This record gives sequence, C-alpha cells and structure tokens, in this order.
Amino acid sequence: MLTTTFSQFMLRSGIYSGSNTRAMVPELFRGLGAKRVVLFSDKGLEKAGVVDKVASIFTLAGHGNGPVLAGVYTDIRQDAESSCVDQALRFARETGADALLAVGGGSVLDTVKGVKYCLHKGLTTIKDAIPGGFVMESFPEASHMPIPHIAIPTTAGTGSEVSPIAVIYNEDLKLKTNMINPFISADIAVLDPDLTTGLPPFITAFTGFDALTHAIEAYASPNATALTDAYALHAVRLIEQNLVKAVEDGENLKARMDMLHASLMGITAFSFALNAIPVHNFAHAYGAMYRIPHGLANAVFLPAVMETIPALYLPKIHQLAEALNVESRDMDPEAVLERVVEKIRLIQKKTGLPSDFGDYSVSPQDTENIVKAVAMDPAAVSFPMPPELIQAISQKVLPAGAGVTG
Repeated sequence: MLTTTFSQFMLRSGIYSGSNTRAMVPELFRGLGAKRVVLFSDKGLEKAGVVDKVASIFTLAGHGNGPVLAGVYTDIRQDAESSCVDQALRFARETGADALLAVGGGSVLDTVKGVKYCLHKGLTTIKDAIPGGFVMESFPEASHMPIPHIAIPTTAGTGSEVSPIAVIYNEDLKLKTNMINPFISADIAVLDPDLTTGLPPFITAFTGFDALTHAIEAYASPNATALTDAYALHAVRLIEQNLVKAVEDGENLKARMDMLHASLMGITAFSFALNAIPVHNFAHAYGAMYRIPHGLANAVFLPAVMETIPALYLPKIHQLAEALNVESRDMDPEAVLERVVEKIRLIQKKTGLPSDFGDYSVSPQDTENIVKAVAMDPAAVSFPMPPELIQAISQKVLPAGAGVTG
C-alpha cells in the first residue's frame, strides 16, 4: 500500500549525442568557463588510441580564447580505488586544473566524481568524504560545485556520466563505498558512439548487463514512479534490441548509440528509484572480495536473484516481459517470471557471458565471509537478506559441481 507520494527526480546533466560529438568538447568547456582542463582516463584507453582522439581535439581547436589541455592522467585502475582518486586529485592540483574531463568506463567516471568532490570541499583524500562506507547528501544541503566537468563514456553500462552516485573502493575496509550527491554528475555528458566501437565483445556484453540490471532493479523497486518506470522500461527495450548486435558487430554505430542511451536511461531510473537492489548488493560484495568486474558480477547474479526472490519482480512482471519481447498473454505471473529469466539467460548466452564464477577463485568454503560481505554492503540497508537467502543465491553462481558449505 502506498504510504507517501513524495519522490525526487533530477536531470542535471546536459546530453550531447552522436557520432563525432567529441569534437564539441573544447567549445562546451569554453561555455562552462573553463581555462585549464585535465583529461582523466586509463591505460587501456590510452593504448587503444581513444585518449589521443580526444586530446588532439584541443590542439585542432587552437588556443585563442578557449581552454587549454593542461594535463592528461591515465593511471586510473579498476573499481575507482581510493588511492587512485587521491593520486588523480594530486595531479589535478599540481597542474592547476580548473576543469575536469573524464573519458572512460565507470571506474574513470567515478574517480573523477571523487576528484571533483574533494576539490570542491578542499579535501586531500576521498576517504575523509566517505568514512563509514556510505554518504548521502541531498539538495539543498548539497550545493552546486562550480568546477566545469564533462564526461565521455566509452562503455554503455554504468551511466555514471549522468548519475548522482559514485562507487569507490576503499582498500582499507575492502569495501565498495558509496557517495550520493546530485551535483557530482557531469555538467555535460558527451555520448559519442565512435569511441565505443573498439570495446571488446566480452566487455561490451557485461557492461550492457550492468545497464540492464540498473533498469530491472529500478523497475522492481518499491520506490519506482511513473518517471523512473518510463526510463527503465525503454532502457530494457533498447538493450533487448541492441546488446547482441553490439557484441556481434562492434562497428554497428546505431546499436552502440542505442546502448549508450539505454545505459543513461537505466542509471537515471536506478538513481531515483533507489531502494531494494539485491543484485547490486551481491555484485558489490563479490566485486570487493574477488575483484570481479562490476558488470560481470551483475550479469551472473541478475537471473539468479530474480528466480530466488520472485516476490520483488512478480507485481509488474507482465510489463517487464513485454519490454524484453517475451510473450506473456494469459499467463500466470509466476510462469511469466520463469520466461523472463529464461530470456535473460538466453541473452547472457548469446553475448558469451558465463552463468557462474568459474573463472574466479570463488569457493564453497568462503560462505561465511560471503554472507558477512553481502550483509555489510551499504546496499543491504534498504533490503536486508537473511543468511539462508544469501547462501541460496550464492549456491547458484558457483561452478558446476561445487557446493556451499555452511
């Protein structure tokens, strides 16, 4: 029964989409008042030539009255580690940066959010911002951060370019910590599908499943609204239509563009319907314990969680089935859910993703630590799961032949 009509939905980032939109970046920064821009990325994108493609635009644009590229930092690692954020922060200060350009996947985009927050607050380490593993700041206590900030996602998964959430790994706590603030997202998101065409099929697949998980968890959330449902359902439709195409043909610009839009819509729905997110809960815990890429962890857990916690998905399962192009007419909700899970597993298989963690050192002997890690993750606050349920879901992602010991 609905007990409140209050909800919050804030679209703060400007969005520029299309092939070669990266060429607009210097002019967009000029409009934001930037003078000295630092480009942040990672070694993989530097090796792939993506960093040069973006950096060269500043040379082509000429200096004149526009901003200059004051530095390039490419030492960002997987999971946006706290030490990574702190090192990037020092680089920004040393180069006299007054504007931030993030080019990459979720780890890069979240790292730059952490840098922006620390610059604005005058901090020297991101750990001071998230001492207990979770911080949530809302407007009007949270205020505008006057640091020009543009994000260019190179994966279609996290949607971090527009989300008010940053997930940062704390090495001391061995915990994926969460910061929520409506002003840490980029002022402008530039969605250029050309920069995603070189993404390997496997990474394309699991980042796409990250976007799908955002959309489905948003749609199933007790806090969902008409606004979040609209974004979530269309994100699901676009992913169902385009993820396999993008994996099979990485040069398909329409599929790549549609996936970037789906990613953006999925995280928008997720951010503003945030409540019960058991798939992300497991993905965070396993990612921290075994350093499993976040999207891959979501991909493996999504069907396992949906079939184990049916009550969360049954109320709106017919609409979700329609978005996934699953026939559900005149069927009981339980049967529809079964078909939906089958469809998700089919997409998982078609995109070459595993259904378990056979490639990682996940062991039945780790059960006690897994239960603790899932229960301690900040995502568990809104939807705590009993140890028996955590064990049941953990059993489903073990390699064939393995068993959970309690």
